[in-house]
Order: sequence, then C-alpha cells, then structure tokens
Amino acid sequence: MQNKEIKTLGIIAAMQIEIDGIKERIENPETVTVSGVDFVCGTIGEKKIIAAKCGIGKVFAALCAQTMILRFAPDCIINTGVAGGLNDNLRILDVVVATDVVQHDMDTSHIGDPVGLISGINIINIPCDRFVAALLAESVSAVGIRCLRGTVATGDQFVCTEEKRQYIKNTFNASACEMEGGAIGQVCYVNEVPFGIIRAISDGGDDSASMDYPTFAAKAAENSVKAVLRFIESC
Repeated sequence: MQNKEIKTLGIIAAMQIEIDGIKERIENPETVTVSGVDFVCGTIGEKKIIAAKCGIGKVFAALCAQTMILRFAPDCIINTGVAGGLNDNLRILDVVVATDVVQHDMDTSHIGDPVGLISGINIINIPCDRFVAALLAESVSAVGIRCLRGTVATGDQFVCTEEKRQYIKNTFNASACEMEGGAIGQVCYVNEVPFGIIRAISDGGDDSASMDYPTFAAKAAENSVKAVLRFIESC
C-alpha cells in the first residue's frame, strides 16, 4: 500500500478512553449505529475518518471490523489502544507497533495442529501491512514516545500472571498481549483490507497487572492516540 491510497481510514478501539481523543478531532461528525456500535464519520484534515468503540474482546472486535468494512469500505483500518507488555525491554507507556498478530487462545493442538493455528486460513501469524506499520512506528517516534515493533498476541483473557505472560511470550515470541487486535487482523486479512495495530503499554501482563492497569491505562491510551493522530497527518 502507498500513502496516496489512504483516503478513508477506519480506527477501532475497545474502550472509550482509547478512542475519545480521535473522536474529538473529527470535523463535521455524523454517527451511524449498526448492531449497537456507533461509527463516527467525518474528517481530520483531508482524510475521511470512521472511528468506533467496538467493546472488549475478540467477538465485539470482529463484529465491528466486518461492519466497518462492509458499510464504509475503508482503505485501511488501525486498531489502537493499550496492552500488557511481554518484551522485557518495554516500559509502561512505551508503544508497540505490530509487525503481525496472533491469537494465543486458538488451540487445536490436540488434533495435530500447531498452537495458534487459525483454521480456514491456516496461518498463525497474520502480517500487518508493511507500509502502515512502518508509518505508525515513525509516527510514534515523531511524537517523542519510545517504540518497539513486534508480534501482538490476542486472546479473550486479561493476562495478569507471570506464568501466562511467559507462556504467551515464549510460545509466540510476542511483545504485547491484548484482547482485540488478532480478531481485527483476521477480519482484515480475509477481506484483503490493509491494517495496523498500535498498543501503548499499560501494565506488564504479570502478577502486578491488576494494580498497574487502572493506574496507567488512561495515560497509555493517550500515547497511542497521539501517535495515531500523527499517522493521520502523515499518511
């Protein structure tokens, strides 16, 4: 994908704190509600924007992404928000830009498949669009936030034990874990829509995650939003 192709950009976040900073910048906003999801449509600069809060978890994320594609036909979808950090070099409030996404709770290994294999498309790691990922990473650095690129792991679970953290990190070589990106990536992959995933670190995904998350989630979300707004200016 080239930058001239991004005329309409879809942005999805799970929670209000992850999308409010985007919605506030949308000019001439109009809201279209489908299946309980509010899609806020308008412009930021010269770009047409569709922003939505999908809700937490893989099903809500997939529902939102598929509806956005069918109803609004974005050239690209960005999933923004917060995540637990798995890479030991990450600090809280750093940002991970995904090179690819996996679903750590997909497991049909008892019938001979590799852990994480997504039946039907028969892959484990779903690649993000290279241009989008590169520009997201540049945008993070441009707003003065420390950035790391790597695999983002998704599952319907708030990861908050060192045992689970190590399992996801070691099994998938993942840098961050959250609950929506892999589902959005799968929907975009099967629809051939370029996508990017950006996650600011709110906790370490370990035994202290349940205490760190409520302390740092809002600030982490703000960092992710800053980077996405810079991405919109640049693409």
